[in-house]
Amino acid sequence: MSCPVIHSVAELNPAVLPLDWLIGTWESDELGEGSFPSIAPFRYAETLHFSHVGQPVINFMFNAFHAESKKPLHRECGFIRIQPGTNNVAFIIAQNSGLVEIEEGELIGQQLTLNSRALARTSFAKEPYVQQISRFIQLRPDGRLEQTMSMALENKPLTQHLHITYRRAS
Repeated sequence: MSCPVIHSVAELNPAVLPLDWLIGTWESDELGEGSFPSIAPFRYAETLHFSHVGQPVINFMFNAFHAESKKPLHRECGFIRIQPGTNNVAFIIAQNSGLVEIEEGELIGQQLTLNSRALARTSFAKEPYVQQISRFIQLRPDGRLEQTMSMALENKPLTQHLHITYRRAS
């Protein structure tokens, strides 16, 4: 089962209006680059879906694919909330690896800077365990969306793991 993408005609809730620039489908316009000290560098493609149903949240789903074979890789789905009256943002994320996380941070203009606040995993998750995640998402002046994700494992410090840019598909 996957997180559904709901295409709604509902009006965007005013609570998440500052995130209207995310709404829609985004596809990688160039292959993303992944690396980490414990793995070989790799390239990937990714599709992002941001939608809403009129509630004070944005729904999202991220789907990464192997660059050559197009085989599904990493998936994330969840919700984005804004603390009323502030620029504080929270991502509530479930990953297909068995990791569930809450990332919190700030929305400044069309830039999101997030850091993990809580992590939970299935009892049989693969070691070494993720200890920290940070994410930076921005809408660039050229209209492309850019995302950089860093992570720390039990035995590795916070290190950039992924970098990718997207073009709006819808």
